[in-house]
Amino acid sequence: MGRHTFLESVAVADCAMEVEGDDLDDLFATAARALAEVMVDPATVPRGVERRVELAAPSLDLLLFDWLSELIYMKDAERLVFPEAEVHVDRADPCRLVARLAGGVIDRATTALRADPKAVTFHQFVLEPHGGGWRARLVIDV
Repeated sequence: MGRHTFLESVAVADCAMEVEGDDLDDLFATAARALAEVMVDPATVPRGVERRVELAAPSLDLLLFDWLSELIYMKDAERLVFPEAEVHVDRADPCRLVARLAGGVIDRATTALRADPKAVTFHQFVLEPHGGGWRARLVIDV
């Protein structure tokens, strides 16, 4: 399973994180879980909503950017957050992603809110192979 670390010294007003995965599927799923942790305490989110997401982009880094942007959009447009994600990434041209998400509606009465991400940024944005797996550095505008 992938790992993520919040980087307090990288961006003072934003949320910076480093995400690692054993492969691209793991990295993209871990990035989704980390983004959910930025937004809420995942333990306080009901798991009554499932979604399937399909995306395509001309490169892997843009696919990751679009993936996280889509998750932020669903939070803003539908008040949905998804702490669980199963992701498959295809490196074909264009790169494609198919994901199954599980989560629920943000309920101010029961969901422990954290930060309110507005966008993924390209500041220090990196996606690269690392030690037999993959690593990404992300800065989220909150």
